[in-house]
Amino acid sequence: AAPQGPPVYVDLAYLPGSWSARTVDEEVFRRGRSLCYVVSGDDHLKEGVLRPLLDALLAGKHQWGVDIQVTLIPTFDSLVMHEWYQETHERQQELGITVLGSNSTVAMQDETFPACKVEF
Repeated sequence: AAPQGPPVYVDLAYLPGSWSARTVDEEVFRRGRSLCYVVSGDDHLKEGVLRPLLDALLAGKHQWGVDIQVTLIPTFDSLVMHEWYQETHERQQELGITVLGSNSTVAMQDETFPACKVEF
């Protein structure tokens, strides 16, 4: 167990992808508090660990005890993400969590991909 201490506040945090996401639990979100969390990693391994990661965010944020708005930024489209969003939308609103979707597209050289702009 990690030693207890005050939470750490940051503006932006990237959540790990693939199998590393299994190491992220409620305690990570309770102690590491961010205004924005980026969920990246569009691969089949991420699908298996995405729901527990998102549920841990809800459980950890519940323990903050302060009214801080949080933005969750997924960088890929996922059935698991859609299901979680629908099933927990009311809880997200209670906790001040916004899931940011994007309909914007960026074209660079020979590649086109979805994108969103985040400002602090």
